[in-house]
Amino acid sequence: MSVLEVSHITKTFGSKHVLSDVNLTFEEGKIYGLLGRNGAGKSTLLSIMTNRIFAGEGEVKIDSENVDDNDAKLGLMYLMSEVNLYADGWKLKQIIKDSESFYGSFNHELADRLITEFGLDINQKFGKLSTGYNSIFKLILALCLPVKFVLLDEPVLGLDANHRELFYSELIQSYSDNPRTFIISTHLIEEVANIISDVIVLDQGRVILNQPVEDVLAKTHSVVGPEKDVDQYTQGLNVIGHDNMGSIRANYVYGDLDDRILPDTVQLSNFDLQKLFIYLTNQYEGSAHHEDK
Repeated sequence: MSVLEVSHITKTFGSKHVLSDVNLTFEEGKIYGLLGRNGAGKSTLLSIMTNRIFAGEGEVKIDSENVDDNDAKLGLMYLMSEVNLYADGWKLKQIIKDSESFYGSFNHELADRLITEFGLDINQKFGKLSTGYNSIFKLILALCLPVKFVLLDEPVLGLDANHRELFYSELIQSYSDNPRTFIISTHLIEEVANIISDVIVLDQGRVILNQPVEDVLAKTHSVVGPEKDVDQYTQGLNVIGHDNMGSIRANYVYGDLDDRILPDTVQLSNFDLQKLFIYLTNQYEGSAHHEDK
């Protein structure tokens, strides 16, 4: 089983710190969600991992071997992103042929089926594709190349609802047929919440969460009831946000509840990944601004 390791990655552009001491391990056979707001550093991290740009500090390894200028290890990864690596005048079928030559093989059977399902004309030129079909073509490449690590940066950019649903369905089927590692970088958290096995939240260039989704959701608690009772019950707990609905209050807790006794007036439930992401990044942003003052 191959392991992709990111160790102490730091990157600055001018005076802006984009990534600060990022450490992550990606195991083979999992689907990771790399979540973060725009500007959190997700795209920069994926570009560093695939050697498209270089880190200021740190290193990326596959099976303990550095990927820098290492074609054997770089050939185990494919990054699908907004950045276009292909010339506008190239025909899609030529890009497929060249990709097959570089990576050693290509799943033509799957590609033919996906091309038909998405309604893609592979005789057209890359530069003539709409934003949606640009994404679709690169997604087909990503699913059909013989790599161990598939990195998808905002993969459904420009796709309509039907095509997004089709893509997620095909990704799950492809993963089931041929288990490998997927790293999906996105801000559309609701759409990937039921697909990913592990969640990584990147905020202002730092990793603020990195755990299996099941473990994360088990630690989310929505505490709802009269404001006084809710605040009293959650005193001393890690309250990351709240909502008020008239006299009713909801406090959102991330972490253990201890063994405290729940009042009859208060109800407990879990809340979803998107709400956790919003409150965690708001909390982190607020503390960062406070520290800057």
